[in-house]
Amino acid sequence: MTIAALEALTFGLGRLAEAAGGAGHRLCLLTGDRAVYRHELAHLTPEALAVLDIVDVDTFDESACAAALAAVPDLRGLVNSTDTWSVPGADVAAKLGLPGPDPAAVRLLRDKSRVRALLHEHGLSRGGALTVRADPADPSDPARASANSTASAAAEILREIGLPAVLKDSAGTSSRNVWPVRDEEQLHAALAEAAQRAFAGRLFAEPFFSGPVYSAETLSWEGETRLLGVLSRQMSPEPSVREEAAAFPVAFPDPELGLLKDWVGRVLATAGHDTGFAHVEFVLTAEGPELVEINRRIGGALVGEALCRALGTNVYEAMVDTALGRRPALLDSPVDASSGPATGFVLVYPDRRGTLTDWTGLDTLSTFPGSPEWYPTAVPGRRVEHLADQRGCTGIVLAEAATAELALHRALSAAGSVRPVVAADDEG
Repeated sequence: MTIAALEALTFGLGRLAEAAGGAGHRLCLLTGDRAVYRHELAHLTPEALAVLDIVDVDTFDESACAAALAAVPDLRGLVNSTDTWSVPGADVAAKLGLPGPDPAAVRLLRDKSRVRALLHEHGLSRGGALTVRADPADPSDPARASANSTASAAAEILREIGLPAVLKDSAGTSSRNVWPVRDEEQLHAALAEAAQRAFAGRLFAEPFFSGPVYSAETLSWEGETRLLGVLSRQMSPEPSVREEAAAFPVAFPDPELGLLKDWVGRVLATAGHDTGFAHVEFVLTAEGPELVEINRRIGGALVGEALCRALGTNVYEAMVDTALGRRPALLDSPVDASSGPATGFVLVYPDRRGTLTDWTGLDTLSTFPGSPEWYPTAVPGRRVEHLADQRGCTGIVLAEAATAELALHRALSAAGSVRPVVAADDEG
């Protein structure tokens, strides 16, 4: 029997293959670019290697994916752990009669504007959403047409949303096409810049909520949700919106943790997510939590690895259970986020655009406390074009400790010794 995966997150493939093998299944990865998984493929355990098959296919071609999946022997389930392929994955699973979420529910969660408006309507957010540009491909759309229409859009945002505000892509990923704006000058500049960008969804505006950013890592089955833990998230200074560091699990006082459990359960139920992992990003404001976005998957970067270590179990087994249409054992497991070590990880960015040639400092990581590990996300020779969002990340340093606070301190210390070497264009 086989479980297929329509692409996967950059890290975690080895854990997923081991989980599939432990359930007595093979894992078949459909991918349009094996290079994304170079680190994972180079570090597969013998157990994972023995059960993994890879099918090279254009994963942006839904018909080609459906044909490839139909050819998989004794296919029993489809794992879909990414945002980009969540909608086509749900559609293909439904067409093939595999267990999976309602495609309509997946489409709702991929639309940040609709989710914001829905939560506001149900009293779970103090702010609504305003569509600024409905059709990013239409050159006659007001936000692309003229300075006058941009001024009109700005006036509507000021009237309906107010300042500070955030402009962003309703289906964006990796913090792309996100503009925090605090005054009218920034608002006009953001609208002008957005008018020149391509969008996965549509441009919309929502209130800017002040406070630290976290993410609730959850697992659900038929409407029952378990909060596995909360991850801290350190963001870059404005106007960039890239993620810099994270740590898991954050220790909240019991009353506050109870409120977060209740809030995230109500948010997921209202948004229609009732089964599988969810990565719920939120701002903890002075008035309580405010949603940033919901991702119907395990967290990206090294969140999955952090969960495995803290809980002392392979959480990807729950992903396999869900793909097979059965209640995840993890939902009833007695383990908690104090079962294993806490982790902190730091994303390493270059300080300029150009071609990545190497890193310095990797050979000294072992001298730092916390057993730091290096997870590259780029290879020498890759062009670095984007410094303001996660696309510019070249690798991640992870460290362990007894608490998330100490783990983050160790990861920051170790990552401070790593420097990407980038050859600027004018260096030939």
